[in-house]
Amino acid sequence: MTTDNDPTIAGPLGHAVAHETLELMALYGIAATASNYEVWLSYRLGRQPTLKQVIDERIASGEAFTAEVNSDLYERFFTGLRVSAQMVMAGEKIARDLTQVMSVLQDAGLKNDSYGRTLEHAAGSLQHQNIDPQRIKEVVSSLAAATLDMANHNRTLTDQLQKSSREIETLRTSLESVRVESLTDGLTGLANRRMFDETLRMRITEARGARTELCLLMCDIDHFKRFNDSWGHHTGDQVLRFVASALQSLSLPDHLVARYGGEEFAVIMPRSTLESATKIAETVRQTIQAKRLRRRSTNEDLGQVTVSIGIARLQPADTVQGLMERADACLYASKREGRNKVTTENVPVLYVA
Repeated sequence: MTTDNDPTIAGPLGHAVAHETLELMALYGIAATASNYEVWLSYRLGRQPTLKQVIDERIASGEAFTAEVNSDLYERFFTGLRVSAQMVMAGEKIARDLTQVMSVLQDAGLKNDSYGRTLEHAAGSLQHQNIDPQRIKEVVSSLAAATLDMANHNRTLTDQLQKSSREIETLRTSLESVRVESLTDGLTGLANRRMFDETLRMRITEARGARTELCLLMCDIDHFKRFNDSWGHHTGDQVLRFVASALQSLSLPDHLVARYGGEEFAVIMPRSTLESATKIAETVRQTIQAKRLRRRSTNEDLGQVTVSIGIARLQPADTVQGLMERADACLYASKREGRNKVTTENVPVLYVA
């Protein structure tokens, strides 16, 4: 996004812009972290119109910029750019390695041609009758030297190819790691919001094409703020990981379990009826309720953890947003009715066999 030579970033003008950016962040109660500063510097400079629109709309609505909102802004508008840049750099490195391999193979071809001509010349020399012993000695010496040179060259070629192969494999592993990190929530190990959004769109398209059912489960930890306020954020993180583990272990292999944001989770359930989704949700709710957590550092009893769950089923006219809003409405119905509850919508089956 920036360079050292950018006058809006470096020099006296850069200092003024930085000061204005920090004032903006203070105005909206935003922590002065590196990621938050990158978001608001871009907003101040107007370099990402979509980012500016999102922030302007939130300011106009009077909604707070919570830590979760700030994290989501950074992930949506900057993490992907960074991953893309890493992909481009890795691609360039692979291209250079492949160019080097092609050069080595080309050299090997020329070397083989040269060795072939040496053998051909030697064979021609030895075909003459009455060849003197000295000439035979010279031909044999020439062949020995050419063969030794070829052997050395083949060893070098093998070493270079093995080195290039190792480097390309390292890059492949690195790229896979980058891809996984860009789609994974660092705290819980679940899919992050970006992965959730992409997968939900894909699963809706798949369900419509195959005429199968799809359910979306939304889950929220009850009174989560109480854990943070009473025990601190480290204990809150422990609770988040516990709920994430329960959701992951009780969901089916083709389900996608994601941390949707803050203390809220989501499960995309392809080829699942509302009945089967409800059974899984009830098992999750009961499993979490039955567990008594203890604070790791002191072994103190943290009390009972419960969750509220809402489930919606895909309908023919659904958009991604519509399905999410109905699942969210079911979730908040569970909360209104006392929490620690699973609420599903009463809708007809999407497809009839």
